[in-house]
Amino acid sequence: MQNVLVTGGAGYIGSHACKALKAAGFTPVTYDSLVTGWEDSVKFGPFEKGDLMDRARLDEVFAKYQPVAVMHFAALSQVGESMKEPGLYWRQNVMGSLTLIEATVAAGVKHFVFSSTCATYGEQDNVVLDENSVQQPINAYGASKRAIEDILDNFGAAYGLEHVIFRYFNVAGADPEGEIGEHHRPETHLIPIMLEAIDGKRPALTIFGTDYDTPDGTCIRDYVHVCDLVDAHVLGLKWLQEGKGSSVFNLGTGSGFSVREVIDQSRAVTNLSVPYEEGPRRPGDCTKLVSGSSRAETELGWSPERSTMAQMIGDAWLWHREGHYDK
Repeated sequence: MQNVLVTGGAGYIGSHACKALKAAGFTPVTYDSLVTGWEDSVKFGPFEKGDLMDRARLDEVFAKYQPVAVMHFAALSQVGESMKEPGLYWRQNVMGSLTLIEATVAAGVKHFVFSSTCATYGEQDNVVLDENSVQQPINAYGASKRAIEDILDNFGAAYGLEHVIFRYFNVAGADPEGEIGEHHRPETHLIPIMLEAIDGKRPALTIFGTDYDTPDGTCIRDYVHVCDLVDAHVLGLKWLQEGKGSSVFNLGTGSGFSVREVIDQSRAVTNLSVPYEEGPRRPGDCTKLVSGSSRAETELGWSPERSTMAQMIGDAWLWHREGHYDK
């Protein structure tokens, strides 16, 4: 079996990617510092603890496993934090990724799949964003991811590092078999926070901003199921292995839900009310972000089959009820 180095493989998306890679016949090798990841989420291949800034450790892991590709998820990803501490994001995300990319090239690995973000597009209201939309990030998180995309382009031109970049929107849901799911510390994502509020693990969900220029005043986001998302990453790896070259793909459903609509959907799925309170806007939040994913569908053959709001909340609720959040 071919080894694939998965940075951030102990995290939410990375652990789901490891499961998808194993199902596709690869051996995922998780490389994670465990600063935000969970070692008990590493269930589908070897685990190597390490920091992206540690070049010697990276070289050691590349030499040990000789991966055919890198799948890069490891990153700091809180928009609000990035507005308050931009240096942290430039240092960890950009410098860490540069170190990883240099180690990848030095090891002779030619295929690299990168987890980017719709935050590179910035504030572009009433626009369905496609891969050619102008990138104008409004926070340090989005800017750091944009910079990594540029690094990959430069290394592709200089060293032949072929790469697939995925810019995706809000990720939600959990493994429907209940092996892994979403768990952050602190939790910052809408759906798990909402589920914690439903069953009393926190007093209430806070709606950050109710005066946006949307039908109900709350932000609108495009949500994609985590299992659909990682399926696209496996397709992206196969795309590279088939010699199709570097490319960029948006991943989303092409439609959006407001915060209030997500709350309404959760009531329908759980049959429970959501305690919530209204708060001010958070710095760096956009009004509306919705994807245009036709390229992923037509070129990769990707389809977001599980990405209905009811399915995403239902799978997350199953994971939540089994007590994983209590760990």
